[in-house]
Amino acid sequence: MGVLITLTDVEPAVRLNALLEADGVATTMVSPLDDLAREVERARPEVIVCTGALLDSQTLGLVRDQLWGGAAVIGLSDVGDASVEARLRGVGFADVLVKPVAPEAVRASVQALLERQRVARETGLWGESEAIRQVLVQVTQMAPVSSTVLIEGESGTGKEVVARAIAKLSPRRNKPFIAVNVGALPETLLESELFGHEKGAFTGAAERRIGRFELASGGTLFLDEIGEIPPSTQVKLLRVLEERQVTRVGGAQPIAVDVRVVAATNRPLRESVERGEFRSDLYYRLNVLRIYLPPLRERREDIPLLVRRFVQEFAQAHDRTFHGISADAMQALVRYPWPGNVRELRNLLESMVVLATGREIGVDDIPAAIRNGGADRLLPVPIGPILREEGRAEGRELEFIVRSLVEMKLQLEELRRRVDEDRAAVERLVEHGGGGIGVGAGLGPVSGGGVFPGTAVALAPVIGGLEPPGVPATGAGLVLTPGMTMAEIEKAAILAALRQTRGNRRKAAELLDIGERTMYRKLKEYQVPEEYQG
Repeated sequence: MGVLITLTDVEPAVRLNALLEADGVATTMVSPLDDLAREVERARPEVIVCTGALLDSQTLGLVRDQLWGGAAVIGLSDVGDASVEARLRGVGFADVLVKPVAPEAVRASVQALLERQRVARETGLWGESEAIRQVLVQVTQMAPVSSTVLIEGESGTGKEVVARAIAKLSPRRNKPFIAVNVGALPETLLESELFGHEKGAFTGAAERRIGRFELASGGTLFLDEIGEIPPSTQVKLLRVLEERQVTRVGGAQPIAVDVRVVAATNRPLRESVERGEFRSDLYYRLNVLRIYLPPLRERREDIPLLVRRFVQEFAQAHDRTFHGISADAMQALVRYPWPGNVRELRNLLESMVVLATGREIGVDDIPAAIRNGGADRLLPVPIGPILREEGRAEGRELEFIVRSLVEMKLQLEELRRRVDEDRAAVERLVEHGGGGIGVGAGLGPVSGGGVFPGTAVALAPVIGGLEPPGVPATGAGLVLTPGMTMAEIEKAAILAALRQTRGNRRKAAELLDIGERTMYRKLKEYQVPEEYQG
């Protein structure tokens, strides 16, 4: 293990080797006359530095092999061309530096990759996206302290992996890590599981039971699906977190516990607080430090790396020889939205490795639903009546969200169709100084111009609105033009709402009927300038 450096360009190779040796890093230098593949197999480096000939077939072959071998490859390029750099990164180079480059800069890149590899290996958090890099930074910052951590993210994103990573990097690494899925336990047993009970405390309590808080004392307690905890237990959990003492069910003597609590939820806990389903004081006690895990569809650049890591893991676990995945198959995996996130990807790859027939996996080996990008999938939940006569239906919030999204998509498609049919009207609008289709920021259609039948959209100049200081006077309306993508429409709606509320993000989120957390994420996703945010 260590760093392998090619001697294609001797001077930077020798200088880098000296710096890394001074840092205590094990290094191996390989001549262009040596069998590079054999030397890599012998040295098994964590990082490979190719000092030249990056477009040579042997070098490109090495990079392709290391996509499955696990070493990160850095290239020193003789050509300072952006397209060449993009191509090199596309074939698998982790970093590309243009010569002449200071040896210290190469060393810094090598050290950063070594540290990233180390943390990923220790924690199991593999990824190259900015989102995962940010999570790794947060984990390393939060691990040394004992503050409570709240992890939010959809099911299957790896919340328990993050919790274990925090524990592994913390001073409590050699102490117990106890995981409890509080959502899977009935209310009658939850308190006993968490706090323990004394003999005879209730019917069936034949002996004393030590609770999870006591079992985790000195270590880390992971409370998964914390949003499902019933109100009565929320009060007792808050007291334990504040007093650092537990009292067993049926007992009278408080017991001191030294536990770091890491909680996780697959739904925004703040929204549960706003609906009165979760205590605000407990929420603030849990939300001392917070990590958000994005869904896999929002970090698709991580999918190839995850595929390679899972394939290596399962090939070794099941003693199978795996011959790789074709480019078309990999593209299909990247294109699929992965509603089950990393868990779904992992399970699919295990089945593919087990059922591999000794050849490269092609696109036809992938299930049709995934191969088609999920286009033929049904809606994620059954859509039925939102309300019943006797009360609210099960999963009503999720049903309402899905129904609203589907209806909005259909309305937008109908709107775009009608705009295409009435291009003459659009041209007349432009001639009279309009420039688009104005959708009022308030309720009802924008006044002026001809309204499409059955819609709240008018062919009219955009009405001026309330602008925060420094924002161009483009009006408070939402401007739609034929051919706009859904992402462009969403960004335009957010900008219009921000203008209408003078940059107040909370009021803009209320105007759009979305949560504040969603608004903040969208602002970052669409890189909305600060002047549009007040």
